Amino acid sequence: MANQINRSIGCNVTECKYHAQNEPYCSLTRIEVTHHEEPARRKESTDCHSFEPK
Repeated sequence: MANQINRSIGCNVTECKYHAQNEPYCSLTRIEVTHHEEPARRKESTDCHSFEPK
């Protein structure tokens, strides 16, 4: 659920509807991180599954 700025979750994906607009943070209280390669051995193998386009 999106609330106010969550300074515990940094984010620079401004295309996401949960981006905090004027600050590099997420507005969700919790995010879901998933992988698209198994096993995940590098950061490019993971994604924020909470992403939703604006």
